Amino acid sequence: MKIVIFGLGYVGCTAAACIASEGHTVVGIDPASDKVDAINAGQSPIEEPGLGDLVREAREGGRISAQNSIGDALDDADVAIVCVGTPSGVDGAHDMRFIVSVTRDIGKALKPGRDKMLTIAYRSTMRPGTVEQIVAPILSESTSAEALEKTELVYNPEFLRESTAIKDYFEPPKIVIGTKDGEPSANMDALHDGIEAPVFNTKFREAELTKFVDNTWHAVKVGFANEIGRICAAQDVDPQQVHAIFKSDTKLNLSAYYTRPGGPFGGSCLPKDVRALQYISGEIGANTPMIDSIMRSNAAHKSHQVEDVRAALPEGGTVLMSGLAFKADTDDLRESPNVDLARRLLELGYKVSVYDPAINADRLVGQNLGYAFGNLPELSSLLLSKEEAESREFDLAIKTNRTFETLSVNAKTVLDFDKMS
Repeated sequence: MKIVIFGLGYVGCTAAACIASEGHTVVGIDPASDKVDAINAGQSPIEEPGLGDLVREAREGGRISAQNSIGDALDDADVAIVCVGTPSGVDGAHDMRFIVSVTRDIGKALKPGRDKMLTIAYRSTMRPGTVEQIVAPILSESTSAEALEKTELVYNPEFLRESTAIKDYFEPPKIVIGTKDGEPSANMDALHDGIEAPVFNTKFREAELTKFVDNTWHAVKVGFANEIGRICAAQDVDPQQVHAIFKSDTKLNLSAYYTRPGGPFGGSCLPKDVRALQYISGEIGANTPMIDSIMRSNAAHKSHQVEDVRAALPEGGTVLMSGLAFKADTDDLRESPNVDLARRLLELGYKVSVYDPAINADRLVGQNLGYAFGNLPELSSLLLSKEEAESREFDLAIKTNRTFETLSVNAKTVLDFDKMS
C-alpha cells in the first residue's frame, strides 16, 4: 500500500520507518525542513534505537520519502496517518491547532474521481468527540462531497514507548480501531496484517478515550509507588523489598481485578486499611495526596449512584436492591456501599426492599451486627425472600452484585450498579 504520514515527530517517524520496512511505500509530510531533509538523506530525525537503520534501508530501497507539503501525495494513497502534536494549552486542555490545520490541508488536497478508498487515520491523542465534532466538519467544509465518498475516518491510537518504539510497533499490547459505526476498516486491517495483538474495533469515542485512560493509569501507578516509597523511607522500610513482594502477586495486584468500572469499594479491609495508611502518612509527614484522596473519590461514587437513582425515579417509589453485602455470597455488611445506598434512599423517601440470600438479620454477630443495625436499623423489615422479591412489582430494581442474576424481577426500570455502562 501507499501510506502518507502527517507529522514526522516521534510517533510519525517511527511509524513511517516501521511501515516502510514491511514493504509499503511511505511519504512523510512535515513543514520542518530539517526533518524532511533527514529522511530524504536516509537518516532519522529523532534518536531511537534501531530507527536510523530502518530509515536508511527504506530510503535505499526507495520505499520512503518526505516533503514539506501534500502536493499530489494523497491522489493514489491508501492510508493517511495523522501524527501531529496535541500539546497542552494554558488551561490544560489539548491545543488542537495542528489537528485543525492538517485536517484542513487534507481536505483541500482531496480530489474527486478516486477509484479506491482512502482511510484517514488519526493517531494524535484527542479528547472523545474530536473526530465527530472537529475533524469531520472541517473535512466536509474544505472538500467536495464527491471526494468524501471515497474516504473513511478512523481513530487509531498508538502505544509506543521511547527507547523501545520499534519493538512496541511490531508487538503492541493491543490494536484499537475506532470508526463511525464500530465496524472494521479493511485498509487498517491490511496495515496491521502480521502484527499479533488483541484487536478492538469500536466507535470513535471509545477509541479516543483509550490513550487518556492508559496514560492516566500509568501516572497513577508511578504516583502511588512513589507515595508508598516515601512512607517506607520514613518508617525505615526497604521500598524495593516491598515492591518485589507487591509485584509478585499477579492474581490481584498486577491484574485486571479491581479495574472494572462498577460499584464503590467496601467491606472490612479496604476502607479501614486505606484510612490507616492515610493516618500513618499524616503522622510521619510523608505527604501522600493521592492516597489521601481515595476515600473522597469512593464517597463521590456513592453519591453518583444516589443521583442515578433519583434520575431514574425522580418522584420516589418502590425500589428493590439485589445484594446488600459488599460482595455476593457473604453476609459481611461492614462498610458495604450498598448499606449506605439503602440508607440514603430511605432518607430520600424511597420504599426500599432488599434481596440478599446470604443475609439473615438474626444471625449477624459482632462488629457486623453493630455496623448493620447502626447504619440500617430497619434491616430486618427490608429483607425479602426470593419468592417475595419475585412476586412483587417494583418501580426500580438495582443490581448491586450478581445475586440479581438468580432472580426473575418484575420492575419497570433496572439499574446495573455492578458495572457502569
